[in-house]
Amino acid sequence: MTQAPAATRATRRQHDREIVMLAVPAFGALVAEPLFVMADSAIVGHLGTAQLAGLGVASALLTTAVSVFVFLAYATTAAVARRVGAGDLQAAIRQGMDGIWLALLIGATVIAVVLPSAPALVDLFGASDTAAPFATTYLRISSIGIPAMLIVLAATGVLRGLQNTKTPLYVAISGFVANGALNVGLVYGADLGIAGSAWGTVIAQWGMAAVYLVVVVRGARRHGASLSPDASGIRASAQAGAPLLVRTLSLRAILLIATAVAARLGDADIAAHQIILSLWSLLAFALDAIAIAGQAIIGRYLGADDPQGARAACRRMVQWGIAIGVVLGLLVILSRPLFLPLFTSDPTVKDTALPALIMVALSQPICGVVFVLDGVLMGAGDGPYLAGAMVVTLAVFAPVALLVPTLGAGLTALWGAMTLMMTVRMLTLLLRARSGRWVVTGATR
Repeated sequence: MTQAPAATRATRRQHDREIVMLAVPAFGALVAEPLFVMADSAIVGHLGTAQLAGLGVASALLTTAVSVFVFLAYATTAAVARRVGAGDLQAAIRQGMDGIWLALLIGATVIAVVLPSAPALVDLFGASDTAAPFATTYLRISSIGIPAMLIVLAATGVLRGLQNTKTPLYVAISGFVANGALNVGLVYGADLGIAGSAWGTVIAQWGMAAVYLVVVVRGARRHGASLSPDASGIRASAQAGAPLLVRTLSLRAILLIATAVAARLGDADIAAHQIILSLWSLLAFALDAIAIAGQAIIGRYLGADDPQGARAACRRMVQWGIAIGVVLGLLVILSRPLFLPLFTSDPTVKDTALPALIMVALSQPICGVVFVLDGVLMGAGDGPYLAGAMVVTLAVFAPVALLVPTLGAGLTALWGAMTLMMTVRMLTLLLRARSGRWVVTGATR
C-alpha cells in the first residue's frame, strides 16, 4: 500500500524536474524576444515622433510576418523530440535540418514579396505622410533579417526537441545585447538614423542565426547526419507545419477582431485594451514556457513508445498550468493599483481598464490549461486537430465579439468574449486530451 504512493511521488518529482529544467530557460528566451522591439523603440524614439511612428508600423508588419511562421519551431520540436525518444539522434538532427531548409525557403519568399511591396504595405497600415518614408526604410532593410529569424525559429525547435532550452536562452540574451550596442553605434555613432537601427537589428539577427547553425551543424557532424537539402524531408516539414499555420492565422484573426472592436468602442476603450493586451501577452510568456516543455517532453515519451509516461506527464503539466494560472491571476489583482499608472495617468482609461483587468485575472487558470494542452498536442504532432479546434473557436468568438458594440456593451464585455474564447479552446483541448487519440507512439506520427 505504501509503495505505490512513493512511486507516484517519485514520478511527479521527475516530471517536475524536467518541466523546470526546460520551462525556465524557455521563459527567459521568450521574454528576451520582445526586448528587441523595445530596445529599437527606445533608441529610435529620440530621433523624433515621425521616426518612432514609422518604426511602430514597420515593427507590426515584421512581427506579424515572423509570428505567422512560428510553426517552424513548434512542428520541428515535436518531430525532433519523437526521434530523440526513439533513440535515433541522427534522424532527429536530419529532421531539424529539413526544418531549417524550409525556413530559408520561406524567408527568401517573404523577402521577394516585402522588398517591392513595402510602400504599399506601409500605406495599408495607415502610416501618416511623415511616418511612411521611415516605415518603408525600416521595413525594407529589416526584411533582410527575416530569413535569419525564421532560421532561429527552426533551430530553436531543433534544440528544444533535443531537450535543450538553455542554448536558446543564451543566444537570445547575447542577441539582445548585440542588438542594443549595434543600434546605438549605427544610429548615433554612424549617424544613420532609423536605417542604422534596422541594420543593427539585421546584423544581430543574422549573428543569432549563425550561432544556431554552428550548433546544429556540429551536432549533425557528430552524429553523421546529412546537411544537404532533402526535398521529401522539406515537404514533410511543410506538411506538418501547415495545420499549425492555420491555427496561428486563426488566433491572429481573433486578436485582430478584438482590437478592431475595441477601436469602435472609443479612444479610452482602445487605449485600455492595448494596456490589457500587453499584460495578457506578458502572462502568456510564462504559460507558453510550460507549453514548450510539453512539446519536448511529450514528443520524447511518444517516440520512446511510452504512452503511460506521456499521459502522466500531461496530467502533471496540466496541474502546473492551473497552479501557475492561479498565481498569475492573484498577482494581476494585487498589482493592478501599480500596473495601470505605469501606462496611463488618464482616470477614464484607468476606470475602463480596471474591470476588464479583473476579468483577465480570473481567466488565468483557464489560460494555464489551454497553453499546456496546446503544447501537449503539438508535441504529439496533433496539428490537424489543433487547426480545426482553433477554427471552431474563431467561429464562436467572432459573432460574440462583433455584437459587443452593437449591444452598447464596453471593454469588459469584450474581454468577457475573450474569456469565452479561451474557455472554448479549453473545452476542445480537454475533449481531445481525454479521448487519448493524440497518443500515437513511434519515431513518426
